[in-house]
Amino acid sequence: MSKLRVGLLFGGRSGEHEVSISSARAIASALSAGENASKYEILPFYIHKDGRWLAGEAPQQVLQSGAPLLESSNSSPAENNLVNSQQQTLERWQSPSQVAEVDVWFPILHGPNGEDGTIQGLLTLMQTPFVGSGVLGSALGMDKIAMKMAFEQAGLPQVKYKAVTRAQIWSNPCVFPKLCDEIEASLGYPCFVKPANLGSSVGISKVRSRQELEDALDNAANYDRRIIVEAGVVAREVECAVLGNDQPQASTVGEITFNSDFYDYETKYTAGKADLLIPAVIPDEISRQIQDMALQAFAAVDAAGLARVDFFYVEATGEVLINEINTLPGFTATSMYPQLWAYSGIPFPELVDKLVQLAIERHNPSH
Repeated sequence: MSKLRVGLLFGGRSGEHEVSISSARAIASALSAGENASKYEILPFYIHKDGRWLAGEAPQQVLQSGAPLLESSNSSPAENNLVNSQQQTLERWQSPSQVAEVDVWFPILHGPNGEDGTIQGLLTLMQTPFVGSGVLGSALGMDKIAMKMAFEQAGLPQVKYKAVTRAQIWSNPCVFPKLCDEIEASLGYPCFVKPANLGSSVGISKVRSRQELEDALDNAANYDRRIIVEAGVVAREVECAVLGNDQPQASTVGEITFNSDFYDYETKYTAGKADLLIPAVIPDEISRQIQDMALQAFAAVDAAGLARVDFFYVEATGEVLINEINTLPGFTATSMYPQLWAYSGIPFPELVDKLVQLAIERHNPSH
């Protein structure tokens, strides 16, 4: 039986380039483990930080080293030669000829241009199955404002929030103070200011005063033209993983604990700064409620394949509030998504196999 050729697509132009490489290394290892080795052949494709697609030797080197290829004065001549030899005079919008050989894609690109529907649109046009949500689910899952509107429509409880635009923030001196007045009146302090379309806590600020609010809004406007401000809440942060297409399953619930002020980028990606507790020590009925809400959120944005859904558990009142859905969560062996499924009885190699099979099933639904 011929092997299925899996196009492992990683790297990308977002700030999560390095995280994508770590996820791709874990997936490549899982696709080569046990029974998967006889089922799959990996065709790695690396998207350089400048947007060029590379096939062949270059992505293999990145997977082996775990380090991005750099083309700058700091990189070695060998690295530059490797990138240039792989380039095949490709422009940013061109892809290598090996793309035509792929049977199913496994895109593991985190952040903008990776999980926001853009690459999913390209793969859809290629008419090749791919792991994860389609254009709609990815776009809704990436834009925090659109996501919250979808959750609201589905009747899912969440913290109070206000949507803001860059135009409002960088407006004339009369408009901006009124905007801050409205935020203070409706949300109060502390509150969180977030770019609507950046992943992994980039550009997020926790604010406790008018000056901090003004600075945070200005900072977030540098990252995105759509900004969201959310009311702060004293709560435990719990997460649930979802796997499937039209009949998805929810995993055991896990909890993130950390000592920093909030779960920012540094806390998320620095070893030892955050702990994952699986299963979360919460009442059974709360756990079931979270699992049910995770499946509702998955359906609300039309997600597919996989997603991690994050919640606030307000222990004082027993409330569960949905925070966000991540349609392409971190996928290293130590990431929450695969760990939740490992605890729930699906080990990492089996999980990767299931995701590839779900991609094929979604592309070729049986009648």
